[in-house]
Amino acid sequence: MQSALTLREAILENLQSRAWRAGHRLPTERELSGQFGLSRSTVRRVLSELKGRGLITQTVGSGTYVSEEVAHALANISHGGAPLATSPAELMSARLVLEPAIIAMVVGNATHADFDRMENCCERGEAAETIEEFELWDGKLHEAIADAAHNTFISAVFQRMNEARAQSEWGMLKRRSATPERRLDYQREHRELVAALKDRDGARANELCIGHLTHVRRNLLGY
Repeated sequence: MQSALTLREAILENLQSRAWRAGHRLPTERELSGQFGLSRSTVRRVLSELKGRGLITQTVGSGTYVSEEVAHALANISHGGAPLATSPAELMSARLVLEPAIIAMVVGNATHADFDRMENCCERGEAAETIEEFELWDGKLHEAIADAAHNTFISAVFQRMNEARAQSEWGMLKRRSATPERRLDYQREHRELVAALKDRDGARANELCIGHLTHVRRNLLGY
């Protein structure tokens, strides 16, 4: 089985070589899933990331297409460099430093729309039928929290962290460590964190953020 990173690089190669030009219709999620041996939720996560970077667009009932702004989006990626090659341990260390550090900005800057987005991510994660789908919405929740800081640099950093989460080693650890009980714990912790942010309780949100990330690290890495 190939990794989400393999799919991402294959799509980027088609875009960079101009084999797929603006307006080109991409294969369906089902086709990509079969071709790369990935779950539909993993394919959806990769497409969501590429959409977020302006490379593709998606129309319900129609399909996924190369963006009209693909050249500009590719230029931004080339300046940003290749996907981060980092270990789960390095990623967790970075998350434990960065995510609590932005809580005050989120508390001060988040809007009602930001909180609605966070709630939707929680709901979609709770309704997820697979660990891959849950991981997708887990990542989207943490990205939504980062975006609520309303700082473009912070949003870019967290987007890169979500790219690192798409790497196969992280996914394998998540699947190995996943149990129904742990998932319920994560869902509860997500809800408590969002509630504290909505209450503008920075101290409580910071405590919950550190507690959640420490819990994830212990389950994934054993310390």
